[in-house]
Amino acid sequence: MSKQSVKDISHKDQKVLMRVDFNVPLDAKGQIIDDRRIRMALPSIQHVLKEGGRLILMSHLGRPSGNGPESAYSLRPAAERLDDLLGKDHDVQFSTDCIGPVAEEAVNAVEPGHVLVLENLRFHSGEKSNDPAFAAALADHADIYVNDAFGTAHRNHASMVGVPEKMTGKPHVAGLLLMKELEFLSSAITEAKSPFFAVLGGAKVSDKLGAIQYLLDRVDVILVGGAMAYTFLASQGHVTGNSLVEKDMIETAGELLGRAKDSGKTILLPEDHQCAKSLEDAEGVRICEIGVPPDYMGLDIGPETAKAWKSEISKAKTVVWNGPLGVFETPPFDQGSREVAEGVVTATRHHAVSIVGGGETAAAVESFGLAGRFSHVSTGGGASLKMLEGVSFRSVELLDDA
Repeated sequence: MSKQSVKDISHKDQKVLMRVDFNVPLDAKGQIIDDRRIRMALPSIQHVLKEGGRLILMSHLGRPSGNGPESAYSLRPAAERLDDLLGKDHDVQFSTDCIGPVAEEAVNAVEPGHVLVLENLRFHSGEKSNDPAFAAALADHADIYVNDAFGTAHRNHASMVGVPEKMTGKPHVAGLLLMKELEFLSSAITEAKSPFFAVLGGAKVSDKLGAIQYLLDRVDVILVGGAMAYTFLASQGHVTGNSLVEKDMIETAGELLGRAKDSGKTILLPEDHQCAKSLEDAEGVRICEIGVPPDYMGLDIGPETAKAWKSEISKAKTVVWNGPLGVFETPPFDQGSREVAEGVVTATRHHAVSIVGGGETAAAVESFGLAGRFSHVSTGGGASLKMLEGVSFRSVELLDDA
């Protein structure tokens, strides 16, 4: 996946159309809750501006209907936050549409060293359907295409695939964030040093099946936590109480355990759990052994499991982690994820490469104050999981080779 980046070409006086991922969470008043995705795009943005490029940014936000503007999903708050982050040296303008006369006028008015943010791409149905006419209208805005939106790299939408296909003969390069994501999520796995640990959590085995199958041939140990662990435990005949179990995946889980054993790999399952009758029952939390009693549900790995996994993973040379190990948003069910995160930090301090998949896992390590102590925290949830499944992305293939 060796691709040209924004650093490999000149942007001076060029109109640069950059696909970013400004899909940031907003509160009920339209205020940004977490601007991390905007901040992560700053290195690419600042590089183009420093070179005197005329920068046009495009992104989606949320899931509008695609039938026109919806104020709740406007990118205006993201444009305003970017303006604050860049400071007075770089003016940030906002266009109330991403194609058509309004957008064209705004694009033509962009001065070198300044920025235009286009309105939400998904206000047009052509974005998700990769409509050729919509892609062509976006492509007409610029001389250079930059993809810095790893969070949507797995989606064959117009801004990701259709636009570079339409910009024939013009440069198509990767942004610095995308380059970093590809470096860690591709090379870190294909060139992993042993012992190589994968930590997989979350709710469903079906969501992580592809990743487990791909990683089993590459890792030494997989730690399985979160609700998906109870499907594996059920396949071994353990009682799971009211814990979430995918009944149609029990047989598959058993087959994966057998495949790991036959190939000399290890899948570790929790040997104790933090249990309660409901998520709201903080007073009734109890530690359960390997089985979960009736009327109880497992909501986190237990203290003995957390202690053992923390010790084991601290010896790793490569770690990939996708999916929290418990309901980390609700103490005390954050304890297992926190302990394992501290073990990964120890391994990183001893020169391991540690990669956290996006989404909930990134939110968890952020909430623990540990995100800066991993080698890489991905901005893409679904995209990082697809890379852990060994999937290649058309949006990346379309970029110019180094």
